[in-house]
Amino acid sequence: MSVSLEAVTQLPVVVDLPFREGYVSSIIYVSLYVSVLAVTLSTLFSIPVAIAMGFTEFPGKQFVKSVINTGMGFPSVVVGLLVLFAVSNQGPLGPLELIFTKEAMIISQFVLATPPITAISLAAITSVNENVHDAAHVLGGTRLDVALVVIKEARYGIATAILAGFGRAISEVGSVLIVGGNITGSDGISKTRTLTTAIQLEARQGQYETAMVLGAVLVALVLTVNAIVVRIGDTGAMNR
Repeated sequence: MSVSLEAVTQLPVVVDLPFREGYVSSIIYVSLYVSVLAVTLSTLFSIPVAIAMGFTEFPGKQFVKSVINTGMGFPSVVVGLLVLFAVSNQGPLGPLELIFTKEAMIISQFVLATPPITAISLAAITSVNENVHDAAHVLGGTRLDVALVVIKEARYGIATAILAGFGRAISEVGSVLIVGGNITGSDGISKTRTLTTAIQLEARQGQYETAMVLGAVLVALVLTVNAIVVRIGDTGAMNR
């Protein structure tokens, strides 16, 4: 009986975690909230742009494509500085008081996620075999019908584009640190702290146990996204 009592009294020490209750869950919530919403808005913007560019010819199209492709590698800290200027008191969005808020972080991640989603979706649409276009025309399809058929053929590439955008957003650190401020409340609950910014902070403070826990969560999320991308790609290849 005394052994069992001793084991029970030692149990809290064994399972004691190196962070306050609710700390990690609040960080995960903020990370997913910001990234999912940013990628959703980016998808609603990027897919129509990719479709329009894929089915129309206009002067400067190659230049626009070059700008989009360049945006895929645009430094995130520069994006953060630009968004910070936009939401600051002197910026055009100053009256909205968005500085150091989740909304500012969403704007930043939207800017970062839009180029890869647009570029990969456009590549998927333009890579559809011309025979698909011709078959739709022969069957009497309108321009809208042809577009819908092509989009259906490119759906796996578009899904991959969306997940790639999410992968970039969820793993971002520089821009969200600048515009979000990496803030927690007095109770330790995250306000604008994400997984990546928390890992950086905890590691700098020597809290390596907490940093490792957060790193494991982030890796699990990224691996899940990559697994979904691979799965979708394999499914698309088998169905063709």
